[in-house]
Formats: sequence, structure tokens, C-alpha cells
Amino acid sequence: MIQRFIELGQGYGDLYEMLEIMNTNKDRIQNTFVFVSQKDGKQVASFAVALKPVGESKFMPIYVCREGIPYDAEKPSTRYNMFKEAIENVDKTLITLEVKHSSVYVDVTLYYQYLIGLLRLYHYIPNLG
Repeated sequence: MIQRFIELGQGYGDLYEMLEIMNTNKDRIQNTFVFVSQKDGKQVASFAVALKPVGESKFMPIYVCREGIPYDAEKPSTRYNMFKEAIENVDKTLITLEVKHSSVYVDVTLYYQYLIGLLRLYHYIPNLG
């Protein structure tokens, strides 16, 4: 199984693209995520949705809006509420994970490998097999 993050952007206009992907692929949604990290003393969120492979394909896309959304658990942003509402509309559960910020890694590819490892570890996405 090949799992790959597909970055849509920082979570401004591209969040609408992610919401449309979720709406048109309701039956393919494996899980939805909010990855919370800290940079310069502020919490930021990445929104992600993992889709099941199509047919006999062994490719699992994980669409992500990376670290562009301020995060405050006490006072959620409008974008967070939009994402959560879309998840409720497709009858899924939002999984929130605290993770390292991507700036910790030399390359964003290594960051995505780290996230895939976490998601596999917690069985949110299938192992390689």
C-alpha cells in the first residue's frame, strides 16, 4: 500500500477544495485528522483526510492543508468549524493528534514520513502489507 500526502496549501482558499473532495468522495473517506503543532509559542493546525484506494489500486491519498490555521481548543476558528461540520456531514469522527511542527525536519518529505509512521502505528491507516 502506497500512502502519500498531497498538500493542497496552507488552509485558506484550499480548505474549500478539501471540503469538496470530502463531499464528492464520502464513501472513500478512511479517516479525518487535525494535526496540532507549535511554532514560536503558537499552536497551528493541519487538516487532513485519508481516502481509501480506488478499486484494485494500492494508492491511498492523504490530502492535507498544512499548518496554516491558528488553533485554539477553547475558541475554534471558522475554518476549524467548517472542517468539523463537513466531517459530521459525512458521518466520520475527527481525530486530533499533537505532532511535531514540520520546521523540525530538513525536508517536508521527512515530515510526511513521520506522520505516516504515526498514522500506521495507531492503525488510522493500513500498514504496508
